[in-house]
Amino acid sequence: MRYALVVGFVLAGMMLSSCVSEVPLVTPLSGGSSDLSSTAMGIRHRMLPLKVSWQIQYTGAIDVDENVEMFNLDLFDTPSDIIETLHQRGIFVMCYFSAGSYEDWRPDASQFPSEILGKEMVGWPGERWLDIRRLDVLAPIMEARLELAVQKGCDGVDPDNVNGYVNDTGFPLTYDDQLAYNIFLAQAAHASGLAIGLKNDLAQIPDLLPYFDWLLNEECFTFQECDKLLPFVQSGKPVFVIEYQLPPQAFCSQANQMSLNALHKHLELDAYRTDCQQFPAQ
Repeated sequence: MRYALVVGFVLAGMMLSSCVSEVPLVTPLSGGSSDLSSTAMGIRHRMLPLKVSWQIQYTGAIDVDENVEMFNLDLFDTPSDIIETLHQRGIFVMCYFSAGSYEDWRPDASQFPSEILGKEMVGWPGERWLDIRRLDVLAPIMEARLELAVQKGCDGVDPDNVNGYVNDTGFPLTYDDQLAYNIFLAQAAHASGLAIGLKNDLAQIPDLLPYFDWLLNEECFTFQECDKLLPFVQSGKPVFVIEYQLPPQAFCSQANQMSLNALHKHLELDAYRTDCQQFPAQ
């Protein structure tokens, strides 16, 4: 019953958004290429255009002089002054956190009770899947993270690991469980004045497209599934793609033809980047 109420709240919020006054919170990207989108509660959040130059970096010193329009940075590890410096250049800042897993090094790790911690994530020490059905426990934690994003000045959030239902989590998660959780995240972000992207979770794109402002995918060319991303492009919403294994010459041309904002990155997500929009000129 709790989960039905959550979904009902989300749907009600969407209907409310069409009949309330709206006040912009931030200015568009330099050049006026971004837009402001209305959300439930009358709050607006920044929107990104279909084509965006961008950087994603979680390790090493952040190069705030990188000539891009959007930065994806770690919510917890990035100081507010870095975000402010990027804002002074008109850069959209997307802040990353994991919404579907527990990370034992995060400052709020003690708030996750043991009964919602599932199996360890293979290849990621200290990280375990979450029982996303327990919105009674997870909602306050995730809402606090969204509030931190607001306090730090993030324009949007990039919640990771939101496809637990297709993984071996240790819990019998269903498609509908994941749908309810992801819709909750989108509604909570928008209610906070934040834009939000869908991370991977390709099978739920048809159901989640209306709720999310962009899509960020890892290795769709490697796994030959990039066609599944196209509903976002066709809706005018940007799609960001990261490839780690394939060399740029193996995917950049096709990515550009498909209007995907694709990068070649190291797995550790350091400062290195090859932007397909500029390849092979770089």
